[in-house]
Amino acid sequence: MSDEIVNRVADSGLITLSLEDLYPQGQRMTLDLADFLFERLMLREKDFREKIAQRDWGLYSDAFVNVICSEDAIIPQWAYMLIGERLQPYARKVVFGSREVLESQLMEDALNGFPYEDYEGKRVILKGCSKLPVPPQAFSTFTMRIRPYVRSLMYGEACSTVPVYKKR
Repeated sequence: MSDEIVNRVADSGLITLSLEDLYPQGQRMTLDLADFLFERLMLREKDFREKIAQRDWGLYSDAFVNVICSEDAIIPQWAYMLIGERLQPYARKVVFGSREVLESQLMEDALNGFPYEDYEGKRVILKGCSKLPVPPQAFSTFTMRIRPYVRSLMYGEACSTVPVYKKR
């Protein structure tokens, strides 16, 4: 009997991936359009343009920005265009919506660049627990995109996986 410890997981040919590894690093910032409204209630073009001109847009340098309006105000489409135009030279990405919308879009972008074909015929485990806020939609998107390539796809850790897909 041998006292050698054998790592059966390493010898199994299983490949463990984590969506957390794809998570885009960088500062997240929220820009509230209510700050540009007249008395935080209504958009008046002249006031809006003046407040935009006074803003230090460099604050958003290299940040991922989600744009919201915390007040119940009617915002015309051109206002979003002006905000986008001002953020474009500075921000890495601009999304009009909640922080959750921003995180979903960032993960979608990361998943668009993932080399799924590199896993042709492989047995893959997708880790589920992470320290970063990986959106639930990312797991579904990843599954749909990698399924045509893999021999099997499981969720969890190597010691306790949930089978998701197995090629017949």
